[in-house]
Amino acid sequence: MLTTQRKTLILDILRRDGQVIAKRVAEDFELSEDTIRRDLREMAAEGLLKRVHGGALPIAPDLPDLTARRNVASDVKARLGAKAAQMVKAGQMVFLDGGTTTAEVARHLPRDIPFTIATHSPTIAAELEHHPTAEVILCGGRLYKHSMVATGAAAMAAISALRPDIFFLGVTAAHPVHGFSTGDFEEAAIKRHIARCSGETHVLLTEEKFDLVSPCAVLGIPDVAGLVVPAEMTAERLKPYRDLNAAIVAA
Repeated sequence: MLTTQRKTLILDILRRDGQVIAKRVAEDFELSEDTIRRDLREMAAEGLLKRVHGGALPIAPDLPDLTARRNVASDVKARLGAKAAQMVKAGQMVFLDGGTTTAEVARHLPRDIPFTIATHSPTIAAELEHHPTAEVILCGGRLYKHSMVATGAAAMAAISALRPDIFFLGVTAAHPVHGFSTGDFEEAAIKRHIARCSGETHVLLTEEKFDLVSPCAVLGIPDVAGLVVPAEMTAERLKPYRDLNAAIVAA
């Protein structure tokens, strides 16, 4: 088996299983464990995976700050935000997570029906300054500046008093085995808490977030009501998520 063929198969295993165990792959390929470990070292150097003891994990995505993220895939995010905003009905309470994609939800919210937006992000609240029908509840706490969201005990207590109908969740990575994840422990805890308080949770995902794992787990794929994804994503790429009963809406 050629080196390039082995590496392609290793990446397929990583996408499918969420991990690569060097000993098991060596047995399956009928090769030495040293050969597989060398492949993994080379692939880690190429930025294709993360080496760990005994094998490899999907590489965690970089975490640029909010300002840097505003110009990444902005047209796709606008489509996702517009599609999500169509789910909002009169009289509902909607919780918007922080982030550039959920900011697009705020910008596309209907302007002819009344509803309430709750958020722990001052930047999301500011998007609704001139919205004619949206009541806004801003939950405060310790500001996590990277994502411009409130975290900690104060934010947790404020969120506990709310029962949103819909939560639009933002994450940095999605994987069929490891679920949804993000880069900060406290932020991940707040996201889980909002989901527990909400009637249903929908996740907005740009394509580059699929099949990756960030350090801090948020929810499993079956724990959410649905995903809002770019229309150009292939059925094959989405199949592992559909198999976990994720309702997928294309935008």
